[in-house]
Amino acid sequence: MATKTIARRRTPVSPGENAQGPADLLENTLSQLEALLWASHGKDIDWCSGDGPRHLDNLLWLAAELAHKAGELFQLSEMARRGALETGG
Repeated sequence: MATKTIARRRTPVSPGENAQGPADLLENTLSQLEALLWASHGKDIDWCSGDGPRHLDNLLWLAAELAHKAGELFQLSEMARRGALETGG
C-alpha cells in the first residue's frame, strides 16, 4: 500500500507567503483530523510502527498549528485591548 503524500510545507512560512490552495488546506486538515480520530480510538495503538509514527507526526503538527493560531489570536486581542484603552473605550 502506498503512503499518503501530505501537502504541507516542511518549513514555516509567514502568513503572507502561504500560497496553499483550498485543496492543499483541505488535505492538511483531513490528515490532522484522521490522526486525531485515530488517536481517540485508543485501542491497541502502536505509536512506534505501522501508521503510528505518521499519525503521531500529524498530531504534533496539529498541536503546533493550534498553538501558533492561539498566539496570533492573543496578539490580535492585545492590539484590540490597547486600541480600546487608547481611545478610552
